[in-house]
Amino acid sequence: MSDSTLAQRGGGAGQQRVLPGFGRARLPAVTPLDPAVLDGLAAELARLLGDDAVRRDEASRLSASTDWAHMSPVLAPLLPGGVADVVVRPADAAGIATAVGAAHRHRVPVTVRGQGTGNYGQGIPLFGGLVVDTSAASRVLAVEDGWLTAEAGASFVLMEKAALATGQELAILPSTVGSTVGGFIAGGSGGTGSIANGAIWDGYLRSLLVVPCTDDATPVAVPFPENTAMAHAFGVSGVIAQATVALRPARRWTGLYTSFADLGGAVAAGEELFELEPSPRLLSLDEAGIIAAYRPADPALPLDRVSLRGIVTEDSVEAASAVVRRHGGRVDAVRPKGPAHIASLSYNHTTYRVRKVRPELTHLQCMGPGLTRRRAEVAALAPESLIHLEGFLTASGRDWVSMLFLRYDGADDLYDRMARLADVEVYVDDPHTWELHHGRLDAVRAAAARFDPDGLLNPGKLPALAGAGPTP
Repeated sequence: MSDSTLAQRGGGAGQQRVLPGFGRARLPAVTPLDPAVLDGLAAELARLLGDDAVRRDEASRLSASTDWAHMSPVLAPLLPGGVADVVVRPADAAGIATAVGAAHRHRVPVTVRGQGTGNYGQGIPLFGGLVVDTSAASRVLAVEDGWLTAEAGASFVLMEKAALATGQELAILPSTVGSTVGGFIAGGSGGTGSIANGAIWDGYLRSLLVVPCTDDATPVAVPFPENTAMAHAFGVSGVIAQATVALRPARRWTGLYTSFADLGGAVAAGEELFELEPSPRLLSLDEAGIIAAYRPADPALPLDRVSLRGIVTEDSVEAASAVVRRHGGRVDAVRPKGPAHIASLSYNHTTYRVRKVRPELTHLQCMGPGLTRRRAEVAALAPESLIHLEGFLTASGRDWVSMLFLRYDGADDLYDRMARLADVEVYVDDPHTWELHHGRLDAVRAAAARFDPDGLLNPGKLPALAGAGPTP
């Protein structure tokens, strides 16, 4: 599961109050594509990229048409919602461009995917057509001082290994380290490292090699900040074939596991740890009810206490432990091999674990002071709710972003609660939709007009402008 848009409106209270237009996802009316056109596309792709790169069997098409959207009880009844007609797996960035150009010549919709770890249907081909699986284009091309360049299908495991060999590490990586860099940029927003470095549009992207959906499809180098129009845009604003992302000097990290009798003490300690030097690489907090979902049981995660976990440098363990004790907490464990485990209990990994044990719950992505300062009022609006928090660097400083787990009693009830949570300063970023709804849509639309003039890239994900009619 790649990480989501938790901090999409993380720029201060004024921005947090601007709520998206809540509305349930709806499947578009789809006209089946001409079989002869699809046959022609498949034949051209086989000729250009090889027979082994092209798949049309049902198992391959279904596999390339699903993601983790079944975690949403709103989206699950609509799935799969669209099925690829042709799947192609290019071997390199040039092959990605070749596939996109062929699809444009045949006027076939294109959906680009990495490892298919998205959570909200953003990689589901609602209009069918061609799915381009980039995971075979997986080379790390260069590691330099402060930057790493890789093809879109390179995994974060491979990239981090290459960076560490030069004494560096990735500035931000998703909690699912098997994710691909292109998929993370197109579908994610932050993760491990975001408490120090913010979201992926905050200077993480030095350059992207973007394939336009045109007959020629010659890749274009798009520098920062123009390339932020491709960040968390689901591929509608251009196909990422290659990325250059930020590195930082490598540090010796360890896992710090602490716990508290109450939420207030854990939050206060966490907010002081926000300013720890060097910054933690990750800082996660769970109310006690969430801990039961983390199996097998672990003495470092006591079931009856609030858990605060950090990936901190070995040299800062003493200072961090002092902060914990000052706020009434205790240190349950310090584990040199703990960072990977702590990362596996972050972001949407928590959603997966909680829903596996308690399928009657669903989740909302939230920010706002009400999460921690008005917890009783949140509980009144969402009985049986549970809070998971992550530290994140926003435009107004370090803050908490949250997964709020609550009982699902139907979509109408859920959307009513989303709206009413704003009254207690909890601002929801609706995770139960595959449409883009963040504050950078103008830039995304401008890039889409440049790189996808015929509207073939992942149609159905970029909402139409008011009064402009439905997305083609």
